[in-house]
Amino acid sequence: MTVPNRVPSLMARAGTASALTLAAVGGSVLVPGFAPDAAAATVATKALHVAASKKGSPYQWGATGPYRFDCSGLTLYSYKKAGKKLPRTAAQQYNRTHHVAARHRRVGDLVFFHYGRSVYHVGIYAGRGRIWHAPKTGDVVRLQKIWTGSVWYGRVR
Repeated sequence: MTVPNRVPSLMARAGTASALTLAAVGGSVLVPGFAPDAAAATVATKALHVAASKKGSPYQWGATGPYRFDCSGLTLYSYKKAGKKLPRTAAQQYNRTHHVAARHRRVGDLVFFHYGRSVYHVGIYAGRGRIWHAPKTGDVVRLQKIWTGSVWYGRVR
């Protein structure tokens, strides 16, 4: 005995709310007329998830993972796992990204902390004014609110 596939008819009867619920729990929903910024959004989102998965990993100067990181080591590792190559240091990463204004920043963009014209720290923008980063010696990879206005944003392409 075969059971007919009732998912399409159930979705049609359940309506949009169920489609949104499906999307929220990891399903795929295609919306006619909607074209996502596919490659960039996917890579940035993957990199953000990789960084978040390293929560609690210890900071170590010069480390690029997979178990210990410094700030640019975390961004390098995260984007590498997402399929993009970045240079080693925060300053080199800044020079390699497409610079964007704060009002145009997106989740997954890199956040560069600077003093004057010198970049000294980098993290991955997580939305709502927060970043995933490897802060300093004695600390661990964590989500933290951006603590200064002296930041620049860069998009990995």
